[in-house]
Amino acid sequence: MKHGESHSTKDRTEFPKWLWPALFIIVATLAAYWPVFSAGFIWDDDAYVTGNTLLTAPDGLSRIWFSAHTQSQYFPLVYTTLRMEYALWGLSPVGYHVVNVCFHIINALLVWGLLWRLALPRAWLVAAVFALHPVQVETVAWVTELKNTESTLFYLLALFAWLHFCSGKGRWYYALALALHALALFAKTTACTLPAALLLVLWLKNEPVNWRRILQALPFLLLGLGMGLVSVWWENHLGDYRAQYHLLGGPVSRLLIATHALWFYAGKVFWPANLTFSYPHWDINAHDWRQYIWLAACLVVVAVAWLGRRNLGRSSAAALMFFVAALSPMLGFIPLYTFYFSYVADHYQYFACLGMIGLGLGLAAKFFEAAHADRRLQAVLAGLLLLCLGAATWRQCQIYQNAETLWTDTIEKNPRSWMAHTNLGRIRAQEGKLDEAEAHYKTALAINSDAAPVHYNYGNLLARTDRPDDAMAQYHQALQLDPGYSEAHNNLGFVLNKQHQTDEAIAEYQQAIFYKPDFAEAYYNLGNALSVEDKMDAAVAAYQRALHLEPDSERFRKRLQALGVTAN
Repeated sequence: MKHGESHSTKDRTEFPKWLWPALFIIVATLAAYWPVFSAGFIWDDDAYVTGNTLLTAPDGLSRIWFSAHTQSQYFPLVYTTLRMEYALWGLSPVGYHVVNVCFHIINALLVWGLLWRLALPRAWLVAAVFALHPVQVETVAWVTELKNTESTLFYLLALFAWLHFCSGKGRWYYALALALHALALFAKTTACTLPAALLLVLWLKNEPVNWRRILQALPFLLLGLGMGLVSVWWENHLGDYRAQYHLLGGPVSRLLIATHALWFYAGKVFWPANLTFSYPHWDINAHDWRQYIWLAACLVVVAVAWLGRRNLGRSSAAALMFFVAALSPMLGFIPLYTFYFSYVADHYQYFACLGMIGLGLGLAAKFFEAAHADRRLQAVLAGLLLLCLGAATWRQCQIYQNAETLWTDTIEKNPRSWMAHTNLGRIRAQEGKLDEAEAHYKTALAINSDAAPVHYNYGNLLARTDRPDDAMAQYHQALQLDPGYSEAHNNLGFVLNKQHQTDEAIAEYQQAIFYKPDFAEAYYNLGNALSVEDKMDAAVAAYQRALHLEPDSERFRKRLQALGVTAN
């Protein structure tokens, strides 16, 4: 009996050792992100959720995985998850936000478990900072960035499976790690950095990184390269934006972008002030000696790290290497579409910032150790740090309440963001504040007259205010800048049709469909134009195709019924 009582008492004293820290991360993260649960959809959430026919079409699941759709890049696991969410709660944004926050919490707990498994100091504090740092808000509060949270989840699980395999717990863990890596890649291709992490954790455990381990990591590398090639093909499939947006800088320019970005991201981890959705676009000039300061600073850090490697320790060196490796796909060596707006974004360093968090806390611990600081003082400072980060995250979440708060904040912090002016102009137009909308469009054009989306949106406003000639001029300008702009072709066709230029309108609708084969609205408009020409068989076929792509559209269904055609 006494033995039983002793065992029970032991259970009661040991169980909270892992329970209470875990509960803190869960509760604190929920509190910090509480404003997100009342937030709506923003920016390209329409492409991923609210206007994504792949989530509703009967054959949507097969198209997600096996068709060259034009919805966005190839993120089949993310779209599959979103399709499941749509089936559960439709277009209610709260469900999507809950899932993203839950994934973020699970990721933080997995980070804690992984660092503990690697016997690294301050594992829980690193995970708590990762969970509460405001630089994470862009990922967690933005529904579209389910890509980040879901990919990171499988990335971390793959690392756990790899460690189990390397500790001799069964070869099936190797297959499991490879399968989890594939899932991470299907969520976001940036998970291709996993092979470097596999070898890095072995080095951290002081295990030999020999040829046997390198060969075991090779299939992960090949899988990542394969998905990378798919992404490259997909980018070309969506359009040659690199040439269109002049993103093909030389190797020196890309190196300048990359080294500047590394310092930018590190700075936002250590001092997360003025976080914004779209940062100012840097002017990269390889002939300006001042832009090489970032490169020189990187070389200095490498030299200091090498010379002081004995004092730095493996964990700090590994944190620095992980930070650079995890960010590498986003640094500019591979041009990204978003570089058209800015070379940096908070969500790019969602997982990578873990390295800088670990490095910062490790250096702080060394400082306190050298100063013989009291442990209670360190605990108080750690508590204050988490409190400040949580409060900053709560405040940052207010920005992501809706599209208006997002773009208003962006303009306040980056007045020359033509993208923000354009999107705020669209909101003002939807509110019927047409003069304000036009002012925003004109400001955007003054900042960047070569931005096709600005001409397109301004054309929409001009068409709405019964200025068809001016509207068509704006659409033509947009198409001159971006010939594959399917929405501009469609809306130009709509204005031409209203001007009784039916043949020209049909040609524009066909161009819209050529560049975007799953464009339901263009098929519907094409059907209307063909009806005017009394080409009823072709019109019915266009309507049917529109309804197939958007089976929930009552407008498409009623149009077919009005023609006496049964809509299946």
